[in-house]
Amino acid sequence: MNILFLCTHNSCRSILAEAITRHLVVRLGNQSDVVVASAGSSPRGIVHPLTLQYLSQWSVDTKNLQSKSWDDLTEFNPDLVITVCDQAAGESCPVWFGRAVKGHWGLPDPTRNGLSPTQIEAEFTLLFDVLSKRCEALIRLNQLNQAAIEAIAFSYPL
Repeated sequence: MNILFLCTHNSCRSILAEAITRHLVVRLGNQSDVVVASAGSSPRGIVHPLTLQYLSQWSVDTKNLQSKSWDDLTEFNPDLVITVCDQAAGESCPVWFGRAVKGHWGLPDPTRNGLSPTQIEAEFTLLFDVLSKRCEALIRLNQLNQAAIEAIAFSYPL
C-alpha cells in the first residue's frame, strides 16, 4: 500500500504523519507492504524545526524528511491520499492521484501563531498521540475505502 499525506505547506502535520507512519511500519514489521510519503500544494521548502525536534524527542527517525511539492511525486502512485489540513482538503488534487482512495483527517496546526511554548508542546503531544493511533489503524486496515479512512478519524478524535 502506498500512502500519501498532504498538507498545504508540507512542513509540520503531513511530515508528522509520514514520519510516524514510517516508524510504525518498521515497528509492526510491514516494511515491504507499506510505502509512505508526504507533500504539499504550496510547500515551505523546509520542515518546521519544532516538528523535527519533537519527532527526535519521541525517537522517531527524521532522516530524509523534507518539505516538497506534490509535483515532485509524479512517479509515486498512491493507493491512499489523506489530507491533514482543511485548506489542502479543499484543493484539487493532481489528476495522477485519480485512482487513489481519498480521505481527510483535519488536524490543528501546532505551529500556528499565538500559542505559548506550553500550548505548542501540548498540541504536538496531542497530534503525536492521535496520529500514532490513526496511522496504526490505517496500517492494519484489511480493506481500503473512504469510509474506513474516515472511520479511523472518528475512532481517534482530537
